[in-house]
Amino acid sequence: MKRLILLPFILVAFLEGFTQVKYPFSAIPASLLKGADVVKRMEDIRFEVRSLQDAVYTRKFALTILNEAGQGYADFAVGYDKLHKVANIEGALYDAAGNQLKKVKGKDISDFSATSDISLYDDNRVKTHDFSYKVFPYTVEYEVQVEYNHTFYFPDWLPQSFENLAVEQSAYTFVSADTYALRYKTFNYKGEPVIATDKGKKGLRWEVKNIPAITKPFASPRWNELTTSVFFAPSDFEIEGYKGNAGSWLELGKFMLALNNGRDKLPDAIVQKVASVTSGISDPKEKVRKLYQYLQQNTRYISIQLGIGGFQPFEASYVAQKGYGDCKALSNYMYSLLKAAGIKSYPALISAGKGLDAKYLIEDLPSTQFNHMVLFVPFAKDTMWLECTSQEESAGYSGSFTGNRKALAITEEGGKLVNTPKYTAADNLQARSIKGRIDEAGNLDMTVITKYAALQQDYLSGMINALSKDKVKKMLNEELDLSSYDISDFAYTSKKDRLPEVDESLKIAVANYATVSGRRLFIVPNVMTRSGQRFTVVEGRTADYVFDYPYRDMDSIEILIPAGYNLEAVQPDVALKTKFGSYSSKVKLEGDKIIYYRSIEQWSGRYPATDGTAIADFYSTIYKADRSRVVLVKKEG
Repeated sequence: MKRLILLPFILVAFLEGFTQVKYPFSAIPASLLKGADVVKRMEDIRFEVRSLQDAVYTRKFALTILNEAGQGYADFAVGYDKLHKVANIEGALYDAAGNQLKKVKGKDISDFSATSDISLYDDNRVKTHDFSYKVFPYTVEYEVQVEYNHTFYFPDWLPQSFENLAVEQSAYTFVSADTYALRYKTFNYKGEPVIATDKGKKGLRWEVKNIPAITKPFASPRWNELTTSVFFAPSDFEIEGYKGNAGSWLELGKFMLALNNGRDKLPDAIVQKVASVTSGISDPKEKVRKLYQYLQQNTRYISIQLGIGGFQPFEASYVAQKGYGDCKALSNYMYSLLKAAGIKSYPALISAGKGLDAKYLIEDLPSTQFNHMVLFVPFAKDTMWLECTSQEESAGYSGSFTGNRKALAITEEGGKLVNTPKYTAADNLQARSIKGRIDEAGNLDMTVITKYAALQQDYLSGMINALSKDKVKKMLNEELDLSSYDISDFAYTSKKDRLPEVDESLKIAVANYATVSGRRLFIVPNVMTRSGQRFTVVEGRTADYVFDYPYRDMDSIEILIPAGYNLEAVQPDVALKTKFGSYSSKVKLEGDKIIYYRSIEQWSGRYPATDGTAIADFYSTIYKADRSRVVLVKKEG
């Protein structure tokens, strides 16, 4: 009798467990579907510091993929190297109703080298998985455990890590000995973490629920100003036998100083070469330029990242022998060359990259927030910055990759935050002169001479130094804002200086540029420098407008038209001067020649959301003026 009663009970329990429904699409609140491609159904992160040499990261999460645009976020990837070991990965796939379709097994996980093309060797690898499922909506669930053999840096918490992602629930728990001094910085988190203690351990837990999807608006501030995040930093730490403290920038700099200690010894032959290169030069800045040129001509950048080698440079003697190194090794080598010449310099850690988020440094949370190293050369009245990985960069120039941000200079006393150069609108100049001729059919032939300076030359400088002439021509024939054109000739010259310049010369034929309609000829005199900025103010916007790229564009255009035309219509002169920038344009007809002048200056700045209408009016006026047409009518008879 007992067996007959027990067996059905076990069978029912088994079947219920097998058919358990999880993450049904129907359970997602309607407010989280608006504007979302992906909904994070749950996320539970736990990071535990067991000792200064041992920590473990566990993350379980589930994402519901709503459409094709969210498909890429269903792919799972976790990196590992000498400092991290992936201990376990599990996963499952669910359909829209929440029925489990598949589970991840060990043989399903792919393991790849993550060595980049610019790396000679490193220990970066990645484990990946993809269910290759596209019946929307569906849900992927993963759980991963990663073991750390250091405490130099901790994983941060960004529950909403990309646009068009809604969050139903996400939590992060940090566990350590109750005596460990964790440091952290929160953004857009209401309240304080929940704290629990037990048997000498302390846990801090942050949690959020029901966060709608967002997109970065026009002129957006940094991502951490738009959504919730918490950044973590150690106090005492250890990595591969090196101990340190990150309680201040000074102390963190002392740790980096210890990593660099004794790695500046040069072979005697190189010391003699330094003396030869700088012989007869009294100006220390000129010595820096000459030695920087020597570095560029005799070394090349190759990434080498092995364990603590991601933070510690190879010896200067290694670079002298091999002729290559990563950013740390080359900066240390340049530091050693300057030291041999009697010039003081400091390696400087920096967060390199373009855009506001790449530039951001949490100044009140000293920690390793950096991905690059450059060299900082102070003088009595100014400084020079050297990008030691580049064989083309001008000495003293910090472009969009490293300019206008904080860097941690590693001085004899320790770390010190300093500013890299910030370039003004006047520095970032584009000055263009066009002389052209339009025939009776509306075709335009023109010669275009343009000077690009500072940040405005970065892209072109990179293109002409990296690509063959044929590839440069191919790009030019694809990227100009002209409907149908051909470039018959082009040339570039570069000027290396602390404000580098690139001069561009183009000969362009544009088919049907002007519109011919009966006796009338319609011409847009602004041929090549039209603003693409036009936007509508989003109702309810609260985020500030942030303009981080100041520039000045100046155009002078002369277009010869066929004889026998009179001016019928032309837009009046435009002159704007606002706190966001200035703009002016004017056009006139002199004989058979259209004369057009245009100038725009965009200033950097931060403005409240209430300025949205004024900003929109500024850009809309420019957008319209840049596309205004001159109407010419042919004389009768």
